[in-house]
Amino acid sequence: MTATKASYALISLAEAGPEAAERGFGLGVQSGRRGRVYLRRDLGIGAFGVNAFYQEVAGEPVIGEHDELGPGSNAHEELYLVVQGSCTFTVDGEAVEASRGTALFVPDPASKRSAVATEDGTTVVVVGGRAGEAFELSPTEAMGDFYPLYRGGDYAGALAACRQALETHPHNALVLYNIACLEALLGRTEEAYEPLREALAGWAPFKELAAGDDDLVSLRDDPRFQQLIA
Repeated sequence: MTATKASYALISLAEAGPEAAERGFGLGVQSGRRGRVYLRRDLGIGAFGVNAFYQEVAGEPVIGEHDELGPGSNAHEELYLVVQGSCTFTVDGEAVEASRGTALFVPDPASKRSAVATEDGTTVVVVGGRAGEAFELSPTEAMGDFYPLYRGGDYAGALAACRQALETHPHNALVLYNIACLEALLGRTEEAYEPLREALAGWAPFKELAAGDDDLVSLRDDPRFQQLIA
């Protein structure tokens, strides 16, 4: 349930989590039944970043492994609140058991963190920001409209969403990489090379991803592609 009135806005995570899992998550590779509830966007929050992640199936990821230094991130400190179910966090290799009501703070953006649900229907709320700085939308969230369009096969619409994200995050490697993939999927292979070149120059780990990315299969036999991923 979502409600917006003059003095407040409200979302029921008990309802929104399963609905988010039904819509799908990320690029469409599912682990269990996972969903993201866009609390900041849907509640109209402008002062800080906050979202919720839901995992219906115990034993599957609720928070994917990541740090806050990559091209999709804003180097945030992050607070994780387990509001439903339970999970096991792993922070820099250390396992942390977290039952409902647990608050876990990860101050270092370089720390690797993840969480696996240990009960069905686990929900974790994540709050993030940089100390002493005004909130800025991360590249990943700026691309929010891209993901469902991509999953639905609307590559032209997904490309438009990425181009809009590029306006607020110019030269961002994550946005550019996905623009290259979408250009290739739309059969515009020549248009794919410049954003791919800039993306790989900006974030070298994308070279390994690009080498096996099926979205870029139309480029693989071209010597220019092989040179880019070398």
